[in-house]
Amino acid sequence: MKIDHSLPLEYSTDQNKLNILGFWIFLGAEIMLFGTLFASYFTLVDRTGTGPTGAEIFEIAPVLIETILLLTSSFTIGLGIHAMRIANKKAMMIFFTITLLLGAGFLGFEIYEFVHYVHVGAGLQTSAFTAILLTTLGTHGAHVTFGFVWGIFILLQIKKRGLTPETANKSFIFSLYWHFLDVVWIFIFSFVYLKGMM
Repeated sequence: MKIDHSLPLEYSTDQNKLNILGFWIFLGAEIMLFGTLFASYFTLVDRTGTGPTGAEIFEIAPVLIETILLLTSSFTIGLGIHAMRIANKKAMMIFFTITLLLGAGFLGFEIYEFVHYVHVGAGLQTSAFTAILLTTLGTHGAHVTFGFVWGIFILLQIKKRGLTPETANKSFIFSLYWHFLDVVWIFIFSFVYLKGMM
């Protein structure tokens, strides 16, 4: 395996470059998935039937906390990648751990939110609006859950193997995924919650 030391560790081999390109292509497919969910949401948002509207069920406090947690985690994952690039394994692991803790906090509030929706009668079968709302939020939440588990495995690999071209590549790809989830959440916050509260 030929390593190019003039490049960041995550790009230092031809295989690493291909892995990153492949992941960008995967993210393109993910964009299509969430694009389809958003298009469906905008089509069904007013089809509430006898069920509640967004303005009746959305609570601003949990949504703001979720947003702060996820945006902060995007910042800490960036710090983790910076630490990786300057070969500071300890700082990298600390920032990745903080990122995962913030992600876990986000998931905790999202679970609270789902319980609240069911409690106020906004289930999957209540209306087209509640069905697409819960599907969109649930899909994003499932992605965050997957990212949380993935991040734990990244940390275990870094602890066991240290910073190598392979572990750096995996860590960088994970950070791309995490940033993507934050971007999707900004759309959810802006076009689902804020628009729904008006």
